[in-house]
Amino acid sequence: MNHLKLLSGKYLETPLIWKISIALILGVIVGFTFGENAAVIAPLGDILLNLLMALIIPLLMLTLIVGINQGPAEGLGRMGGKMIGYYFVTSAFALTVGLIIALLIRPGEGLSLPGNAEVNVPEAPGFMDVIVDIFPSNIVEALLELDILSMIFIAIVIGLAISIMRRSGNEQHEKWGDHLVELSRAGSEVSFKIMGWILQYAPIGIFAIVASTIGQQGWNTLTSLGSLVGTVYVSILIQFLVYALLIKLIGQSPLRFFKEARDATATAFTTQSSMGTLPVTMGVAKRLNLREKLYGFSLPLGATMNMDGAAIRVGASVIFAANIIGEDLGLATIIGIILAGTLASVGTAGVPGAGLITLSVVLTQAGLPIEVVALVASVDALLGMAATACNVTGDLVGTSVVDKSEKKREIKSS
Repeated sequence: MNHLKLLSGKYLETPLIWKISIALILGVIVGFTFGENAAVIAPLGDILLNLLMALIIPLLMLTLIVGINQGPAEGLGRMGGKMIGYYFVTSAFALTVGLIIALLIRPGEGLSLPGNAEVNVPEAPGFMDVIVDIFPSNIVEALLELDILSMIFIAIVIGLAISIMRRSGNEQHEKWGDHLVELSRAGSEVSFKIMGWILQYAPIGIFAIVASTIGQQGWNTLTSLGSLVGTVYVSILIQFLVYALLIKLIGQSPLRFFKEARDATATAFTTQSSMGTLPVTMGVAKRLNLREKLYGFSLPLGATMNMDGAAIRVGASVIFAANIIGEDLGLATIIGIILAGTLASVGTAGVPGAGLITLSVVLTQAGLPIEVVALVASVDALLGMAATACNVTGDLVGTSVVDKSEKKREIKSS
């Protein structure tokens, strides 16, 4: 019994990043050793994802409500505009990085299209459909379906209503408003406390996810499409260097930033889910002392809209497709790919199969065979791990940049 207490104590004291790293290494070993049989432990990973997803609603709603009521509400629109602008610019830049590195490495040469490839591409929603869906006809349904854009809208409306009550001049309304803010703040703190408990289970879930994922991919797939995987990983490494530069430019330490962000980056890498990682990402933003009003909506918005890693994957995949059929892409075609890929990645925010839709749109734009999607899908999990880590880290970088710009603005206006 004493030995068990000692072991559990040492486990709890060990930094999370070390536990995740060990789980990742063990998962790779088990995956390659047992192959598809490693899928037997996949439910342990599903439990982790379910636990994380369960925290999204309370953390998103309560944090944003508290954030709106911490200062003047009129800054929300300005900060929202900055975040959306950042997401567009970095997605376009990331896609360009993927294209350039792929042009240098030239993945796909020597491969051929699968003769029996069947590609079912989900229908891309229209721009107005995306806008209309932000305004839910049923609030409960929007929450149950984890419609992030609708949840952000609902939380902002509730937060603004409470803020107006607190400044209404009506003593009873002000009292109710203050109580609602304190209740939301308490609920937010409880959610972060629960997240801490969930993260103690995270290494077990991560081990299961990695083992089953690697077991399904196998050596054969990895070696045959290794050039594409390598291209994406090199491109994402360059994107991380750009993130470090941005953090340096706003006067912060990249070393401290990545040290704080590593839990979210590692969780995103293993779970392949920006949405599932959202509770961890919000915890990182809190430790970085970013303002709740900002990260309460910028991180959920980024989880659906900011797709730097996905953009890199699309850029590399397009060159991969062109090399398979031996076609050289001209400058005009490449510019069209960048525009189409950026708009498609943002326009399919939160849509199931968004990565498949984006790649299909870009391949069609470039006049390349859509059957390439079937080849890319065979290593999708390996690409998705790095892409998701890039997406989540990019969300935190963007939030840090906008937070710094807001602080500068406040200093100038004071």
